[in-house]
Amino acid sequence: MSNFVDPDKERFGQFKALPLDHPVQMLNLVRLNDIAVYEDGTEVSGAEAYKAYGKESGPIFQRLGGKIIWSGDFELTLIGPFDEKWDVAFVAEYPNGQAFIDMVRDSDYRKAVRHRQAAVKTSRLIRMKPKESDKNFG
Repeated sequence: MSNFVDPDKERFGQFKALPLDHPVQMLNLVRLNDIAVYEDGTEVSGAEAYKAYGKESGPIFQRLGGKIIWSGDFELTLIGPFDEKWDVAFVAEYPNGQAFIDMVRDSDYRKAVRHRQAAVKTSRLIRMKPKESDKNFG
């Protein structure tokens, strides 16, 4: 499994180039390190570090209008890479793309993200535009 923790500059540029005037939903799939190691050598469990990330980043996320609209516990990958197992899975909704950009640029968020960087072994962060469903596939 490849390690994907932070977006690279090019991909973040692609995010910023998409329309910013509509709600954005972000599918978050996260696999945690067993042990999170910080830059100063401090070690805690990956789960503890991720919890600290949520505690510090949550108020910023909420202040910008973000909310968690779905979360669940991983059970099985039925179709897809069988080695991808997720410790954390949720969908975060932002009022618009600019709110997400504002969050990651926030100085307090930049301090909080150190916990995420120590906690995460690999992740997927997928931007989606909400749409009405006709209750059928496709």
